[in-house]
Amino acid sequence: MQPSAEQLQIIERQLGRKPRGIAAIAWATEAGVPGVLQMRSLIDDKPFPTLYWLCSRDLYQWIAEIETAGAVKRIEQRLAEDASLRERYRAQQQAYVDLRWQLMDARDRARIDALGFTDLYARYGIGGIAQWDKVRCLHMQYAHHLVGDNLVGAWMDQEFGLRERLAGIRI
Repeated sequence: MQPSAEQLQIIERQLGRKPRGIAAIAWATEAGVPGVLQMRSLIDDKPFPTLYWLCSRDLYQWIAEIETAGAVKRIEQRLAEDASLRERYRAQQQAYVDLRWQLMDARDRARIDALGFTDLYARYGIGGIAQWDKVRCLHMQYAHHLVGDNLVGAWMDQEFGLRERLAGIRI
């Protein structure tokens, strides 16, 4: 969904700057407050391999607290100990890469190839990570969770009750 003029104003307040590279609003609250942006893959001829960008200040703060409490190490430990979970996580990384290619603007795809960035977009998963048995940036994991299948985001819902907080997002 393309952002309305009102939603663009909200996004600017959320980010603290004029937004660039928005392809669409990927997820919004029931009240229409944008929470996740689908991003273009190339912005001003610079690679931007993040497909989903969390723009909600509230969610950003909640997830920052979760990261500070050591959640990344906890989920990486679970991935290290559980081969089935690790394989599912790797499959989600590949699905993210495939979806990014699928949703990518054809002009961006051609320019990415011309600039020599194709390999980067084939290797980098959620949060721009190349090691698909590690976790990087819970914010991007949760953004992906709100629009797709993401086991890290589902775990955050279970462990920290984020899903229940979503209705209270202000900006």
